[in-house]
Amino acid sequence: MSPSAQRIDVHQHVVPDFYRDELAKAGIADAGGRPLPDWSPESALRLMDLLGITTSIVSVSTPGTGFLTEPAAAADLARRLNDHSAALVFDHPGHFGFFATLPMPDAHASTTEAARALDDLRADGVTLLANNRGTYLGVDDQDALWQTLNDRSAVVFVHPAELPAPPVDGIPAFAADFLLDTTRAAYLLVRNGIPRRYPNVRFILSHAGGFVPYSSHRMALTIAGDTARSPLDVLDDFRSFYFDTALSSSPAALPTLLAFARPGHVLFGSDWPFAPSAAGQYFAGGLDSNVDPGTLKAVNRTNAEALFPRLAATPPTPPRALPAPVRLRHAAQRTAASLVFKLLQPGTD
Repeated sequence: MSPSAQRIDVHQHVVPDFYRDELAKAGIADAGGRPLPDWSPESALRLMDLLGITTSIVSVSTPGTGFLTEPAAAADLARRLNDHSAALVFDHPGHFGFFATLPMPDAHASTTEAARALDDLRADGVTLLANNRGTYLGVDDQDALWQTLNDRSAVVFVHPAELPAPPVDGIPAFAADFLLDTTRAAYLLVRNGIPRRYPNVRFILSHAGGFVPYSSHRMALTIAGDTARSPLDVLDDFRSFYFDTALSSSPAALPTLLAFARPGHVLFGSDWPFAPSAAGQYFAGGLDSNVDPGTLKAVNRTNAEALFPRLAATPPTPPRALPAPVRLRHAAQRTAASLVFKLLQPGTD
């Protein structure tokens, strides 16, 4: 986990104070079963120093604006969040980019805000939750949004939300339900032909795509039987997605992802601050330990540069100059994280 890894993190979140306040007014103090974490630009930069991240493309996690049932209020909050993220990018050049928040499930308002964020604020893409109050990506009446995104060759970061069903006691949503939520959205997008009808839209699926790589053939055969399409064509659509490594670069999950994804379609993700720094170190260390140097460089940076050409147009932002005690502390933390990762791997018996 070298500080010179020059990673581009496509899965990092912001939790501005005004957003936290809006959630508190609605009685929301957690997301996916985890308490809302503290966030500030400086704490984000410290995490980036620790994990060797030069640029983070930030987004707003679940529940986005979907907790607001008044369409005008949701649209206003999305604008405020996007203006905040654009200011963050402006204030810290080279260190941040952002995916714009859209006020789904209102597809019309989301289309309007997507155009503003991409055209005027120069967002790197948009965030879409897999479901918004039970309305999934890929269902009917979203064509205007997909066309707007297709016209701009937009990147869509698909992030899970809580399932539109009662939670199971003892199972936090982030531990299992999130993976199913992403898989459901990917299934419907492919089932309903969105990647083929709007080929300029590039989708990134969070957390290695949930269960998509593992269950891709099973889902492809199901969709083929339902639609009379070729299973190979369906698999090709699933492989058109991009995937991030957030909480997923273990010796069990990473080989499946790399075997399934197209070359160039795996990107680094940390999921900070909802995934604490220790978790980020654990999975970043797993990535460092389990792939060859060429693959590591591609996942860390060059795959993202190809997806976001503006990041390739200028040299990577140099690591910040840190005091010697901080550098020593980071080195100790990396060594400890590497040791913990090795100790937690199952044996071969």
